[in-house]
Amino acid sequence: MTALIPRPRSRPADGVVHIPGWLETARQAELVEECRRWARPPAGMRHIRLPGGGVMSVRTVCLGWHWEPYRYVREVDGEPVKPFPPLLTELGRRAVADAYGKEGQDGQDGQGGGYAPDVALVNFYDDTAKMGLHQDRDERSMAPVVSLSIGDTGVFRLGNTDNRGRPWTDLQLESGDLLVFGGPSRLVYHGVTKILPGTGPAGIGLDAGRLNITLRESGLPHG
Repeated sequence: MTALIPRPRSRPADGVVHIPGWLETARQAELVEECRRWARPPAGMRHIRLPGGGVMSVRTVCLGWHWEPYRYVREVDGEPVKPFPPLLTELGRRAVADAYGKEGQDGQDGQGGGYAPDVALVNFYDDTAKMGLHQDRDERSMAPVVSLSIGDTGVFRLGNTDNRGRPWTDLQLESGDLLVFGGPSRLVYHGVTKILPGTGPAGIGLDAGRLNITLRESGLPHG
């Protein structure tokens, strides 16, 4: 369904680009099916346990590399991590090109062709899940982070690069939205404060909850 008043593209911070409705409905449905396949064992979706003993409320499956606090590894529970799919490489490159290409700012590749993501974190949020403010700093590469939202709307808190305190900006990321952060905001603190149940669109095969796919360049050696 087309919104009565289209949401405009925005730049909530230097190096951060939000493009509403970037993923068309058919591509969202395709990614929902792919996420279901990726979530199956072995090396499937799980709650990640933190070093202090806490368990994250989101469920996660990793592609390319498995993230465990606070490093990347090639195996999980003795099984190899699922490979990083070409579909996400193509989406990542197009996302970076659409975010930065026309503006030629933030020190990014103007066409996105140089972007080479090799790790994806696929997070599923039910209506009680949250993500505390954190930095994506376990990568050796400071290439942009690409974030794709599917399903229920999530309230995304975009903080600052110094600490978890203010200033911050809350963005509503709806199904199909693209968020890219790089350049001076590559290490911005960010998180998800809540999920708005029942806000996801029909026709994508996801009745409830939010899927978030984040793409990154690990900067780690292959092979």
